[in-house]
Amino acid sequence: MDTLFYDGQCPLCAKEIATLRKLETGNLVFADVHLQGNRKGLLPEREALLRRLHLLTSDGQWVVGLHATVRAWSHTRLGFLFKPLLWPVIYPLVSRFYSNWADRRYQRKYECDACSIKP
Repeated sequence: MDTLFYDGQCPLCAKEIATLRKLETGNLVFADVHLQGNRKGLLPEREALLRRLHLLTSDGQWVVGLHATVRAWSHTRLGFLFKPLLWPVIYPLVSRFYSNWADRRYQRKYECDACSIKP
């Protein structure tokens, strides 16, 4: 079973996870980063989990960012629509867009003076 770690306090993330939950065909577990507690050494740093989508594969490998998105969607009947995102011509552009979006989302949500990551 693959485990997808996501930011449950992000409205856009929550919508995507709700859609994935409806469409997934099995073998995908959903883990809200904010509900994981302190498992030092077992998980990447909490900040890293909140900055980028992370997926722990059934064989213990970590997949991050766009690769995690494509792997998560591969657990649905629509997975074939996401595979082209990893093609050599498309991946650099989409990856840069994803990274920029993820960084801005994290900064707006967690790096302002009024915000903080709650343990």
